[in-house]
Amino acid sequence: MSKNFEVQGVLHSIDETKTYGQNGFTKREFVIKLTGEGENPKYPNYVAMELIKDKCALMDAFNPGDEVVAQFNLSGRLWSAQGKPEKCFTSLQAWRVERAGADNTFADSMPDDGFAQSAPNYDDDVPF
Repeated sequence: MSKNFEVQGVLHSIDETKTYGQNGFTKREFVIKLTGEGENPKYPNYVAMELIKDKCALMDAFNPGDEVVAQFNLSGRLWSAQGKPEKCFTSLQAWRVERAGADNTFADSMPDDGFAQSAPNYDDDVPF
């Protein structure tokens, strides 16, 4: 089981979506220069992340230089082949990328379909 994490940073680079294998597996990589809490701008950290399958399209809305918040899963796999040393591969699989500072509350994401009602107008002069 992988654990969820979140980072904030400036998009350094965004690769094109690439397709692998006969099944059409897609993957898109991007690099973030971390700027969140605890980061020292004197010694910047650059982190490579990936999007897979239908999540690849998330990067279409962004350009290098945009400040984003990415939520991702940390996962790893061991790989070994006959006569070769065992290797460990670690991946940071993003599943949500949003502009930093964007107010992404549930109410803001609701469509304006004409059915939304305003808050009831309660009388503040209550007897208790």
